[in-house]
Amino acid sequence: MFFLFCIIYKYVPNLCDNFYICSDIFNFVGNLNSMGTRKNLILVLASVGTFVEALDIAIINLTIPSIQEQFNIGAETVQWLQTLYVLFFGGFLIIGGKLSDQIGRKKIFLIGGLIFMLTSLGAGLSTNFQVLAVFRALQGLGAAFIMPSALSIVTNTFREEQERNRALGIFSSFAAIGSGSGLSIGGIISTYLSWHWVFLINVPILFVTLILAYQHLPADEKVKSGQKTDAVTGILLVLGLLSLTYSTHELIQIQEKPFLIISSMLLSVLLLGFVFYRLKTVAQPLIDLQLFRHQSLLASNLVFFTLGAFFIGFLFLISLMLQKDMNHSAASAGLMLVPFSILSALVSKFVLPYISKRLNAVQMGIFGWIFMLMGGIALLISVYMGHPLTLVLLGAACISGIGMTFCFTALSILGIRDVESANYGVASSLSTTSYFLGAGIGLSFMTLMSQIFPSEYAVGNLNLGILISYAVGAIIILIGLVFKETKKSRKFTELSNG
Repeated sequence: MFFLFCIIYKYVPNLCDNFYICSDIFNFVGNLNSMGTRKNLILVLASVGTFVEALDIAIINLTIPSIQEQFNIGAETVQWLQTLYVLFFGGFLIIGGKLSDQIGRKKIFLIGGLIFMLTSLGAGLSTNFQVLAVFRALQGLGAAFIMPSALSIVTNTFREEQERNRALGIFSSFAAIGSGSGLSIGGIISTYLSWHWVFLINVPILFVTLILAYQHLPADEKVKSGQKTDAVTGILLVLGLLSLTYSTHELIQIQEKPFLIISSMLLSVLLLGFVFYRLKTVAQPLIDLQLFRHQSLLASNLVFFTLGAFFIGFLFLISLMLQKDMNHSAASAGLMLVPFSILSALVSKFVLPYISKRLNAVQMGIFGWIFMLMGGIALLISVYMGHPLTLVLLGAACISGIGMTFCFTALSILGIRDVESANYGVASSLSTTSYFLGAGIGLSFMTLMSQIFPSEYAVGNLNLGILISYAVGAIIILIGLVFKETKKSRKFTELSNG
């Protein structure tokens, strides 16, 4: 994949003008040609890192039935592969960002890439599910180091504003390509090779990337001592969330394992309580709680949490529905979902700028969530109608093709809208963390409900009802923010006039 991008850049500079593949790729080569050659290489290396970690979130979904078949496990067990990844990713993301600032962005990028490469190799060679799950969790740790350090490398390499914006557009496009192509690549690999290769494919890509990164990324600047990373709080946060997720997931077996489940639940409360205590008392906390005085940031993080639960749950369910309930192969299921990545690109390129000029961030978020809600309802109706393909794909189009584009953009803007510019990085990291923590906890809750109320289908009406409830909850939070801001604005106007 790395060589493919290099060939496109060097030999076919007009290719992206002829094919509508991704909105951010339309001007990809032109933007690269306007920057220096060494800067181009640094940008591509940083972008390949984020491409791989974004790819791995999506690529595993269409391999789930193959993994279930090999290890003879149910959906309630296999979902841990996604849950562990996103919990470790989200839980260690802020630590990764702080370490890249304090130890050095190049060092953390190389460490994260090495962790991700070795754990991908371990996952691909795994012969039992428990080992696979451990390596999958550690992949999330590697991703949590790659993402913030790669972003820091880009922003510190391209310092002029216009050039930096172009670079960030290209950087974001790699993440979008990885996320958008993950389902189709995973389906094809699972059908024609085996699920092992969805992990092994990362190894040669990262091996080449790490060698070139070591040689060509700029050396880290000397960092002034004094600042410390509160790693203890980060570790306690991850352990607390894992305990909470486990106790939620296993709640159905409380009669068989009462001591273990209740102990896990109490441990999660104790750990998360201690995290909150440290955030209030430590001199240099992992997260400054004062940021949450901004209602917009608080609402954005709550809705981002819901968005993670909704979208990662959707990816998990759509793969099961297409393969187990509708009997499509992994490859055909993946190819069916490709048009929605293209639709998302077209919406982002042509519709999003038009809508963003007419709606503020909260209104655009509600607009996007309405499409998510419509998609969930379409999928729910399809269960009662025997899964007509047109209706299933319509639901997927509303969610993946349209709704997600508006929701993610609107919430990203909302999260930093009222925050001081010096705290933009921390606010953005909080949003990403909320998204992945929502993904892990939301997916566990959904599988718990599936165990309590089993269905004749792999994806029952309850699963989709939970998705719909996530969308309704998000819309209520955003509407509540509109009312609060309107009330505050009226009070301010009355005081000004009085």
